[in-house]
Amino acid sequence: MDKKFPWQKPKSTKEEPKSLELVENILKNPSYKLAIEDIDFLNSDETRGIRLQLDYLKPELIMKKHGIKHTVVVFGSARIKEPKSAFKELERIKRVLEKSPYSKMLLRELRIAEKMVEKSIYYEKAREFGRLVGKSGKGPKDATITLMTGGGPGIMEAANRGANDVGAKTIGLNIKLPHEQYPNPYLTPELTFLFHYFAIRKLHFLRRACALVVFPGGYGTLDELFETLTLIQTQKNEPIPVVLVGKEYWSKLINFKLMVDEGTIDADDLKIFTFKEDPKEIWEYILSWYKKREKPLLKDKNE
Repeated sequence: MDKKFPWQKPKSTKEEPKSLELVENILKNPSYKLAIEDIDFLNSDETRGIRLQLDYLKPELIMKKHGIKHTVVVFGSARIKEPKSAFKELERIKRVLEKSPYSKMLLRELRIAEKMVEKSIYYEKAREFGRLVGKSGKGPKDATITLMTGGGPGIMEAANRGANDVGAKTIGLNIKLPHEQYPNPYLTPELTFLFHYFAIRKLHFLRRACALVVFPGGYGTLDELFETLTLIQTQKNEPIPVVLVGKEYWSKLINFKLMVDEGTIDADDLKIFTFKEDPKEIWEYILSWYKKREKPLLKDKNE
């Protein structure tokens, strides 16, 4: 029979009648929990720095393990649907509107649904672009250039879906939000991450980025776009090709020339990005951007 060490059992009740009660109170107190098991401690203000480190480190180690070297990052609206879904939503609103033809709310929804049908072309373009990036490697296991998105629906889903269509790995960086959300189904499971901090997620978007392709989008898309433009403008980030897809949308949304005319940016700052429409044109521009700098992005597949 194994002999127990003195510390493997509580003090005898013969020596201290309240021994078990007193020890139980100690064991139940949060201060006695291991730091890594104390959720309240880990979620405290004082441990935020550690949480930031962990938010960064886990995806970093996993991406290294899977050989992720360069990423082509795609941003765009989570609300843009694939064409069949956009048409279906438009038809639904039309049917409802027949019963309440003077409803201002429904008329507004109708206008938005019509716009979304128009924008659904970008879903197809993002998907085709994802295929081009996915086919750039030597095979499904080649992660030299990997498509990355925010991992959500809409344009993000379309780009991931395109890469998935050709059997390529594809990355999604989801963010924990107050409301429930799901990653899109076309992501590579072992390369789908959930972040708590937007700042760390942003870091990973640019950590390995060799290009940024931005489709029409809202606040989140604009946030990521202008952060990247600012980092390149201020030389905090190495220049990379930045492509805005859909010149008509972007020109209506942002008056870039006005900023030049007002002196808030230099004319050269407009050279940080370019406009493109066609997926093949976008991909060829990215490749030529590196070729002109004598830093070819792709090696010969026969090497």
